[in-house]
Amino acid sequence: MEKGVLLQLLFGVLAVVFCASEVKAEDPYKFYTWTVTYGTLSPLGVPQQVILINGQFPGPRLDVVTNDNIILNLINKLDQPFLLTWNGIKQRKNSWQDGVLGTNCPIPPNSNYTYKIQAKDQIGTFTYFASTKLHKAAGAFGGINIYSRPRILIPYPIPDGDFTLLVGDWYKTNHKALQQSLDSGKSLPFPDGVLINGQASTTFSGDQGKTYMFRFSNVGLSTSLNFRIQGHKLKLVECEGSHTQQSIYDSLDVHVGQSISVLVTLNQPPKDYYIVASTRFTRRVLTATAVLHYSNSHTSVSGPVPAGLTYQLHWSMQQARSFRWNLTANAARPNPQGSFHYGKIVPTKTIVLANSAPLINGTLRYAFNRVSYVNPDTPLKLADYFNIPGVFSFDAIQSVPSDGSAFIATPVLPASLHDFLEIVFQNNEKTIQSMHLDGYDFWVVGYGSGQWQPAKRRTYNLVDALTRHTAQVYPNSWTTILVSLDNQGMWNLRSAIWERQYLGQQLYLRVWNPTQNLANEYNIPSNVLLCGKAVGRHP
Repeated sequence: MEKGVLLQLLFGVLAVVFCASEVKAEDPYKFYTWTVTYGTLSPLGVPQQVILINGQFPGPRLDVVTNDNIILNLINKLDQPFLLTWNGIKQRKNSWQDGVLGTNCPIPPNSNYTYKIQAKDQIGTFTYFASTKLHKAAGAFGGINIYSRPRILIPYPIPDGDFTLLVGDWYKTNHKALQQSLDSGKSLPFPDGVLINGQASTTFSGDQGKTYMFRFSNVGLSTSLNFRIQGHKLKLVECEGSHTQQSIYDSLDVHVGQSISVLVTLNQPPKDYYIVASTRFTRRVLTATAVLHYSNSHTSVSGPVPAGLTYQLHWSMQQARSFRWNLTANAARPNPQGSFHYGKIVPTKTIVLANSAPLINGTLRYAFNRVSYVNPDTPLKLADYFNIPGVFSFDAIQSVPSDGSAFIATPVLPASLHDFLEIVFQNNEKTIQSMHLDGYDFWVVGYGSGQWQPAKRRTYNLVDALTRHTAQVYPNSWTTILVSLDNQGMWNLRSAIWERQYLGQQLYLRVWNPTQNLANEYNIPSNVLLCGKAVGRHP
């Protein structure tokens, strides 16, 4: 009898184990409703119209865990069409939710759209922002923090606290006036200041002896920033979803659209210290300060604000080269980051993109390889899905620079699913550039001065280059990235400097497999908004 009971128990345990191995629990869902409105605030001491999300400036922060499903109903109460894009969120198999004008119809005033996105296989520090018109110049941005699942180890002790810093240049001028200036062919003026979390000054508090994570994102329109904390070292641990080798820095450059995470130990005498963000590579330096307050401090910040770097390009490039992938750390999955040996893959194609600032019909535009992008009334993704001709062109842009006059078009670069691309950004201008690709992260394998040549490949880091979604290109220099095209869809490649994006320095990359199934790409959403030539068509 006792033996029979034991056997029953054994078979029961085996059955439970078997069932548990067969049943996969669905990833958690998180639901949000956000309402976008105008409001009046004085970020730089002067009342101005800003864009609020649920009454907040910056907007609400999204704190999620790897693989969480985000269902976000966005209600547009502005007087203009509106979209949010999710900077660095890969939208696996789902460019339908990317939130840019090449993939989505903008949400009309007094209407709504429900985004359905997933933080699939990602960890790290990201942002969202308005992708329409010059709305980004009025606010409508916020932070996205993706935390590791509990069973996935992180390569550092869990911090005692977590601070998000959304930092960027800022204009007192209304966003509509800034747009009118660009539409008339005038470049934007120099910014009026720098904000930290929508304010000219703010305070972050911690306990002496404890270690805190500072998540720093450059959410500005145009200027690179240098970040530092008076009397404290910065240990870089994460960059746009990649765990890094944990190097120590006195200050860090963060370019437009980029994000980093650093650990800071409060190991100094108890008092208050400056947190500083100042513009880089600008003749006039703009500075914003916040306060790091020790909880046992009785002394306010004092002394001069720690000076930052101004124009040292070589220093910045050398720092960028020092950012390295942590090959042994897990990222969102349990396998080490370094298990993907990107440096041993032969690229299927090389694309060289040269940025420029041409006059077209007497008006300032920006371009890649002489082609200045214009948004059609019909999103490219919808035109592709419905086979609508005449919306975009596969032939408008060449994969290498060429001589000739610049022109306006809607260029799309075709590529096949699982291609492995080498993309060289060639910057022949005197200003720093910042380049972003939706749907992917990529290995930044090389920085160099002058003209890129095939011989420059000898300088590439093919072992532990960092992966990220936005890469800077220094003046009169080049930057090379390698990207594995494992995410089917229509993906925006653009300048993160918003004036340049708005006036044409962007294109789309169509990653395609003729075998259409859910393993490659999700179906068109049932709630898709239709506009332009797609109106009246049925998914």
